[in-house]
Amino acid sequence: MRKLLTPKILLFLFVLLVFPAHSFAQVAISVAIGPPVLPVYAQPPCPTEGFMWTPGYWGWRTEGYYWVPGVWVAPPRVGVFWTPGYWGFAGGLYGWHAGYWGPHVGFYGGINYGYGYGGVGFWGGRWAGGRFAYNTAVMNVGGGIHNTYVDRTVINNTTINNNHYSFNGEGGVNARATSAEQAAEHENHFQPTSNQLSHEQTARGDNNQLASVNHGRPGNVAMDSVNGRRYNQQGRIANGISSGQLTAGETKNLENREAGLNKEIHNDRAANGGTLTPQERGQVNQQQNNLSKSIYNDKHNANTATYGNNEVGARRNLQQQRIANGVASGQMSPSEAAKAENHEQNINKHIAADRAANGGKLTPQEKKNINGRQNNASRQIYNEKHNEKTAPK
Repeated sequence: MRKLLTPKILLFLFVLLVFPAHSFAQVAISVAIGPPVLPVYAQPPCPTEGFMWTPGYWGWRTEGYYWVPGVWVAPPRVGVFWTPGYWGFAGGLYGWHAGYWGPHVGFYGGINYGYGYGGVGFWGGRWAGGRFAYNTAVMNVGGGIHNTYVDRTVINNTTINNNHYSFNGEGGVNARATSAEQAAEHENHFQPTSNQLSHEQTARGDNNQLASVNHGRPGNVAMDSVNGRRYNQQGRIANGISSGQLTAGETKNLENREAGLNKEIHNDRAANGGTLTPQERGQVNQQQNNLSKSIYNDKHNANTATYGNNEVGARRNLQQQRIANGVASGQMSPSEAAKAENHEQNINKHIAADRAANGGKLTPQEKKNINGRQNNASRQIYNEKHNEKTAPK
């Protein structure tokens, strides 16, 4: 007796017809739900000369999409570039096309991942004499790397997608592979390195990276290296601010310590040609361990930032969320976040004192004064999130 074709089999056959054969072979996952938009974040400085930037992306597990932070990694060999993976929509399904290393950058769906990956090609750097040179017009390499150049013409002369779409196809980016990109797909490719795979597995196992948990705003969006701790710490602090587990005073203290550690690392590297000695690395690791314990303790103590269901409370909640977003995206450095939280802590103390003097309430004049102080704090937050610095340097 012949078996009838089920709807699932018919759909699978339809997808086979829609996807080109060479592209379908690369589709590792197919799901019926589209990925969230790409989050906006600041690129951390390159930690080591020769490392290359691999942009963040949405991965998929049974519980839904999870964010894999952008990260600097060592390429598998000299002369290769990273072609990012991308989601493509066709036949009613979203298929994941895995990234790869190769002599040229291939098609990555026209997705604007930023930092040299504007949708077509890559202008963040080039190989010269066996060394990778960084285009500082689009790359953040910090002060310890000197093999750089500046080329802004590629930005001005290249049409990119100025949106945050995370997939190619209907409802997303409508882009087709160029002849050069098609040729790159047939070159000799190298799979993601073991460090890249480990990085993805770490993100996959972190429930805080799930879009269903962070609502499309992951706390850990970018890292300077695989298992890079400073950026993971900032993500944990941002989550604590957003959830109310960290008060303004606790956040100010944590961010002051983070800023101090960043300054120490910067000075040590400047004194040692851009690197840290083994002893300095050990000291930094111990300080990060201590800071990590403090973040955990502060997030799990009895102190929480709850402001009540009222006009003043809603304003304070909004300010804290803006600070959390700035910390998570890297738009606010630890020192800037500490300064902002110092303002918030002072406002909170002022409100508490006024309420204590008036039977738990605020007079109309006190509300007006507080609103003026919050306006000043709001302008400060805006200015620090929109200046030219990124966190941390």
